[in-house]
Amino acid sequence: MLRRHIRTLLSLVMLASFISVGTAMTAGSAQAASCYTWNRTLREGTSGEDVRQLQIRVAGYPGYGGVISIDGQYGPATKAAVTRFQSAYGLSADGIAGPNTFSKIYGLQKADCTPAHFTYAEMNRCNSDWSGGAVSAAAAKANALQQMWKLEALRHALGDAPLSTSSGFRSYSCNSAVGGASNSNHLYGRGIDLIGSPSYCTIVKQARYHGFNEILGPGYPNHSTHAHLGSQSGRFWSASQCGI
Repeated sequence: MLRRHIRTLLSLVMLASFISVGTAMTAGSAQAASCYTWNRTLREGTSGEDVRQLQIRVAGYPGYGGVISIDGQYGPATKAAVTRFQSAYGLSADGIAGPNTFSKIYGLQKADCTPAHFTYAEMNRCNSDWSGGAVSAAAAKANALQQMWKLEALRHALGDAPLSTSSGFRSYSCNSAVGGASNSNHLYGRGIDLIGSPSYCTIVKQARYHGFNEILGPGYPNHSTHAHLGSQSGRFWSASQCGI
């Protein structure tokens, strides 16, 4: 009788453990799939939509003055960016995107694919539907997503110090109302203004390593009260008070 009770108790414990593990695995899988899930290991030479999705997440790790092409081609620049991403988060830095790399990304991304510390709302204080800019609403929102992942990399490099945005996407009417340049990157969803701390010079100096090729700060006209970061075809950095 005693042995039977012990066997029954052990069976119940094992069943509870199985249910607990199964629940945890399901929750983890759901978290990964809620935005985007990678189903294969990616390395130099591979291509496809899964590579493009990876490039968006590592766009903030191109190295000094670099920019990652979001083209779905896993070339040397993407490999180098993956390596830097892995190193930044204490992973084995081999430039191959496998389960450990994707697990870290899953931990950083939210259900809407935005990174942990930034939202679409703070990237668009102009209008909720992303319309009225220089590109379609969908393109503006997609550009803003890429910028947010670059900001996440910048934030992490600054010791995970919070970053506060004051302006992101602008329609033409919003841009005109604040006196923005007629060809402003804000019109494309590619411009970001940061305020508060860390210092603007700290921000713009570090931003040079995280995929921003438009960097404006103290010393550039009308940029003493914020740091401006953007992405464009050519590099333009100007913050003379910061040595840039």
